[in-house]
Amino acid sequence: MTALPLLHHSAQHTIGFRKITEQDMGFLARLYRSTREAELARVNWSEAEKQAFCEMQFDAQHSHYQKHYPDALWLVIEQAGQPIGRLYLERWPKEHRIIDIALMPEARGQGIGAALLQDLQRGAAADEARGIGIHVEKANPAMTLYRRLGFTTIEEKGVYDLLYWSPQGAAGSTHQVKTASY
Repeated sequence: MTALPLLHHSAQHTIGFRKITEQDMGFLARLYRSTREAELARVNWSEAEKQAFCEMQFDAQHSHYQKHYPDALWLVIEQAGQPIGRLYLERWPKEHRIIDIALMPEARGQGIGAALLQDLQRGAAADEARGIGIHVEKANPAMTLYRRLGFTTIEEKGVYDLLYWSPQGAAGSTHQVKTASY
């Protein structure tokens, strides 16, 4: 499995990756919380209850990912040597699966996510023309970015859509949209 190359977002900012370590768990928990703030704003919980909920959910998610994707790349995204996000990626024989990708709020809206996804697209296309899959919440604001970069829904799974990108282009994809039955 080859390492991901460094990304150069702009002349002033170098975006890079490194493997997560135990010392990153606090940062990763804060990052997870930042992705849940819109939901937390709608509940009438104390700050302590919100924090306990996020800690429990982060621990459960992290354990689930580690158990079900043992061969994944577990990466911290860095900008100028500082952690700004995470990228969890599994490379299967016919697909690169983005398990999770997230940026801290201050790193969002700057084109970093688009640069990361485009780099992953180039890497997948160069790696025997593999596609990329990712589960995305239907209400996730990043859905617009995925659509703009050619990802299409191939399966509806409750609040999530399984998106897929193919080097041959979304129009040439033979995938059909499936709806999960519960």
